[in-house]
This record gives sequence, C-alpha cells and structure tokens, in this order.
Amino acid sequence: MTPNYPAIYREFTDQAQIDAQYNPSLPVADPAAEMQHFVTQAQRARATLRDVPDVRYGPTLAETLDIYPAEQPNAPVFVFIHGGYWRALSSKEFAGIALGLQPLGITSVLINYALCPAVTIDEITRQTRAALAWVLQHIHEHGGDPTRVAIGGHSAGGHLTAMALQTRWAEDYGLPADPFKAAVLVSGLYDLAPLRYSYLQPKIQLDDGVIRRNSPAFGVRPCTTPIHITWGGAETSEFARQSQVFHDAWQAAGNTSKLAPVPGANHFSAIHGFETPDGHLARWLADALA
Repeated sequence: MTPNYPAIYREFTDQAQIDAQYNPSLPVADPAAEMQHFVTQAQRARATLRDVPDVRYGPTLAETLDIYPAEQPNAPVFVFIHGGYWRALSSKEFAGIALGLQPLGITSVLINYALCPAVTIDEITRQTRAALAWVLQHIHEHGGDPTRVAIGGHSAGGHLTAMALQTRWAEDYGLPADPFKAAVLVSGLYDLAPLRYSYLQPKIQLDDGVIRRNSPAFGVRPCTTPIHITWGGAETSEFARQSQVFHDAWQAAGNTSKLAPVPGANHFSAIHGFETPDGHLARWLADALA
C-alpha cells in the first residue's frame, strides 16, 4: 500500500516535488550553457557600450549599480533587477540587456545587492528600494529622464520588482506615490511559501514573518503603473501559476496588467527579449516609455 503523506504546500507532499517545480535548471539540457550566454552577452555590452560602473547607492560594498547611458540626453530609463534566487549572481552577468535597449534610446541601469544568507530577503528588498530611490533622484546626472523610468527583473528580480511596486514611495521616500511609467516582471516569485520546503531553504532561511512580508501577491495596493507579467512557456506549472496569481491580485486591486508567456522559452531564455532591439521585451519597454 502506498503511504498517504499529507501535503506540505498545495498538492505537494515532499521536497522532491517542490524542487521539480522550482529548480529551473532541472528541465534544461545544459544549464551551464544558459548561464554562459548571459556572461557572453554581458561582455559584449561592456566592450561595445559606454558604461558607468559600480555607482554607490548605499553604504555597503554590495550596494552598487551599473549605468549604460543612451546617446541622447533626457533619455527614458529601464532599471533591471537580476535573479539568482536571492543567493547568487550579480548585476555584472546581465549587462546584455543594454544591447537591446541602448539602440532604442533607453538608458539601462542594473542594480546589485547583497545575497542570502549574509543578509535576509527583507534586507535585499530594502536595498532594491534604496537603489530605485537613488535612480529617481540622481539619474538626471547621467542623462536620464526621472519622469520616464520603468523597472523590471527576472526570477528573484521579478519578485523584487513586485515588492518595489508595493512601496510607500511618498510616505517613506518623499517621491511620487507611483513613480514608475511601467514594469516588466519575468518568471517571478510572488508567493514565497513553497520555497520554504525547497532546496533553497538553507540559504534563504524563510520563516513565517519573511514569507508574510515578502509575498507580494498578498499585499497589492492600488497603483497606476501598468505592468507586463511573463514567464517561459516551457517553464513548470508553478511558475505559470505564480504569474497568474500576481496578475489576478494586481487586477483585483483595480490596476492594469498584461499576462503572457514567452512561447517555447525556458526560465533562462525568457529574458533574451531584452538583448536585441527587436526583442519582444525591448519593444514593449520602448512603447511603454514612449
């Protein structure tokens, strides 16, 4: 007789089932090649585009950002927040997004932040908000238009983008309540509860409070920023469900969102659309910032 184990999250009864849904490397034939793609594109960007690296936005060594200015002054701005499940990677591996945006006249800003377990997800969220506040207050010094700033991110960066949209910008930072023209969230995590039972837990160290404070699907506020929620069509059902949950919560608050997967894309290739001017993500941003 097969044991009838109780569920630990939704229909999942053990860590292996959770990991099968939330470890994006498992369904991919060559995860190392996927990561090498990002490294190669980032090297191309640094070799061919003007950049202002390692600008300090906060007091710790990790709190830096890289700026890839557009050629014309008063350019619209896109701020990208990298993924890595809050415990890996940096802004440097994702400079390739500027390859698609700079030809469209968009300044790219890539945020770096400290990683778990050295800091908590609460602290990473705080650093992300501090970086965005710095951009809104200082990007004019680098030729950017602070009234035309879009934000976005991938994986954990999608989560951090959603957390940024929950921020009390007027009360806490003295900025406009909804300071962003648009946001794009790719393969994000909006309900952190299942990750507590995953291979990530030793590094990200979730508890009830961290999950409650940092699950943006359950704290959506009215917001005028239109958002595009997407994920790879070849990703697992849980990544699709996470995106649907946030889309539903965003619209239930009276907000505007577009929900669409990237056909055939996996978790890694879902953001390739930033890397060329005709990529679907680059085009969406250009239209949103026009």
